[in-house]
Amino acid sequence: MKYLLSIFISFLAFSAMAQFDSLKHEMTLRDKVLNDIQNNFNNRTQSIDSTVNKLDQRLSSLDKSIAQSKDANEKADKLQQRVQAVEAKQKAIEQNELNLFQANYQSAMVNLVSMDREIKPLLLFNSTKSFFNALSETGNPMNYDGYTKWYNQYAAYVKEKKAESPVLNVTSNLLSFAGNFTKGTPVTGPITSALFSSMTSYIDNLGKKEKALKEQSEQMLTLTMKISQFNYDNDRIENEWESITTELQDLQKKYDKSLKENLAIIKTSPANFQSNFSDENDAEKRYQYLTKLRDEAAKFVSQEKEKNPKDWRQKAFIQMNDVQSLKQRFGQVTFRISQNLLKYKELFEKYKADPQLGTRIKDLEIKMKELQESFDKTFDPLEYINSANRMYKV
Repeated sequence: MKYLLSIFISFLAFSAMAQFDSLKHEMTLRDKVLNDIQNNFNNRTQSIDSTVNKLDQRLSSLDKSIAQSKDANEKADKLQQRVQAVEAKQKAIEQNELNLFQANYQSAMVNLVSMDREIKPLLLFNSTKSFFNALSETGNPMNYDGYTKWYNQYAAYVKEKKAESPVLNVTSNLLSFAGNFTKGTPVTGPITSALFSSMTSYIDNLGKKEKALKEQSEQMLTLTMKISQFNYDNDRIENEWESITTELQDLQKKYDKSLKENLAIIKTSPANFQSNFSDENDAEKRYQYLTKLRDEAAKFVSQEKEKNPKDWRQKAFIQMNDVQSLKQRFGQVTFRISQNLLKYKELFEKYKADPQLGTRIKDLEIKMKELQESFDKTFDPLEYINSANRMYKV
């Protein structure tokens, strides 16, 4: 399975369960920091809301006092106090907006850097190695009892008679071109037409005294045709893996670009991030580093507001949209993977009752179930997409 194996290719030194447990722990770490951001935002919001509420009461009291006052000096003093209260309220409202934007950009930063380890497990799936090896073996007739010996007899016949028959000559050339099935070449594609024709010719030329061999040959030809159809059906699923691979590669490029830009914004080098987060295995140190990045993100927003009061939101806003888009695409890719894994269920249902392929198909079903369960325990595509849609406060 060349396409899928090109997708899932990392951390091969660890067990699949360890990989999924690690990713689960990583998501827990991310959620912990996001909860810190939420709690901090709630506390600040409550404090500002209390301040605004008190100022509203103060303004209401001053308005009544001003309306009732008949002394010009007293009224002027009350009006000055009212202006001060209005300014204080406006300042509190602006502070609340700053807190909201800081929390959103902090959320974007934490979600972005956490994807560093969320994408990689999607690229590895060590647990797929057993499944796709078994899938490849199922599509190779050489792995079935008696086939290799029979094939060698058939190949010898093709070699011996190729000068006498155009079909056998073409078959001989195609087998040499394809590398022949003893090396794992899939039984599928244009070559099968000549292959089946020459196998039929081989069977027809067997003598009456070779009844057992003829019966075996008919069984082997039937097996070859079934495997050819199995490979054809499997190729339709595999084509989707090729598309998913392309999507993942593009997603990885955009992720790397976004990560680089955001690290630069908070004045953090890629090497520093690599050392203190990507390569760091101590969970507490990773948590502290995420907290530091969160604080730097808030600091950037505050500095932007001071330097550029008019357009202070713009720079972070662009990055926030990019991160949200990345998370949505990541969720969509995991959804495509989940849906494509389900297609194997339909494939196996078609062949599991077959007397020649059935045993191997049932073994594949078990491995497929393990793979699906591992994926489902780690990724919830729809929840990932939904969380991306609601990752910012408004």
